[in-house]
Amino acid sequence: MITSAAFDPAAWAPGHPDMTPADTDLVRRYLAHAAHEKRLAERTLVLYASDLHKLSVFAVAAGVGLMAVQHHQVRRWVGQMHATGRSGRGIALVLSGWRGFYNWLCHHHDLAHNPVAGVRAPKAPRPLPKALGVEEALQLANHQQALADPVQEARDRCMVELLYGGGLRLGELLGLDVDGRPPAVGWVDAAAGEVHVLGKGGKRRTVPLGPVALEAWRQWLSLRGQWLGATVGAPVGASAGTSAGGSGRRGVGRPPLEPAVRDDGLRALFVSPRGRRLSPQGARLALRDRSQRAGLATPVHPHMLRHSFASHVLQSSGDIRAVQELLGHAHIGTTQVYTRLDFQHLARAYDAAHPRAGRQGAASAPAMTPLAPSATRSAPVSGDVFVGVPVPSAPKASSGEGVD
Repeated sequence: MITSAAFDPAAWAPGHPDMTPADTDLVRRYLAHAAHEKRLAERTLVLYASDLHKLSVFAVAAGVGLMAVQHHQVRRWVGQMHATGRSGRGIALVLSGWRGFYNWLCHHHDLAHNPVAGVRAPKAPRPLPKALGVEEALQLANHQQALADPVQEARDRCMVELLYGGGLRLGELLGLDVDGRPPAVGWVDAAAGEVHVLGKGGKRRTVPLGPVALEAWRQWLSLRGQWLGATVGAPVGASAGTSAGGSGRRGVGRPPLEPAVRDDGLRALFVSPRGRRLSPQGARLALRDRSQRAGLATPVHPHMLRHSFASHVLQSSGDIRAVQELLGHAHIGTTQVYTRLDFQHLARAYDAAHPRAGRQGAASAPAMTPLAPSATRSAPVSGDVFVGVPVPSAPKASSGEGVD
């Protein structure tokens, strides 16, 4: 299999040794097209390569070449994947990879029809995104660990403030540089109170940042240089210690970084203790560890803070179009999943206090005291009171990794 560490279309290997050289060449040429002409993200290319690996296994088992696959065969393969326990969403992603491959064959190799066209994955309930309550998000952001490395504390707090305060994706966060000079694709503009990011599909967007996030950014910048000595192999002082995103004595007993890696680290806003641009895995570990030290019941992953940002903004403003713009969603349907969270938020308040909710004990619920007509205010946040009803924290769902 091809890994994301070094994607090379020519290195793709078929899933079955009996796959013909001609079919193998077709797949490699398609992956090269996706990489160099469509300029798809590396992770997307790796997933496509995996999808076509599965396709090659099915095709060889059925005794057909890739150009001869028929609609009914694709439907049967979908049934086989479903029978082995693959989720509807997982099957839909595989079909998307196959569909793109056959569209390319139709346009470039005169294939008469796309055998994947019209084939749908089994329906599955769309998972709700996991979101923290307002108090939990603030608890995570404000947490301070006694005797911790102050450099790591500043970095991790800045990451939390940008993820939660700006609703950034992890890739957008780690793509930020210290300033906007070329070749930067993302940076914080403190004077304007904004962060500029390069999102999915190469789309740029600008998101406002509040004063707390900007202060965390300034604090991290003031300490960041202490980790850059490792980029030239110089020993760093005794404040090193073991940390998420890097461990041990930084720069001691290790060779200097490659010039390209070193230069990228010098530009990067978020770096590891060795002076490299922080990796996605390093950021996930750092955030998980911080959430555990902060006493949160659930380990926090970066996208959970993006979900929390969207849920809390929608609860306070009710403006789904604004949330769509802030998140950089191309389609409003992607953003609408957060309205389901907002509905759960209100439904829980109703069930907890309304005398007609029909729940056990509802009859003894205290009478609600309406606000005076002149008492206008913005929408409540977690822990506030709305028409006499305590509003609970933002609901947490059992899943949500698939929501963008």
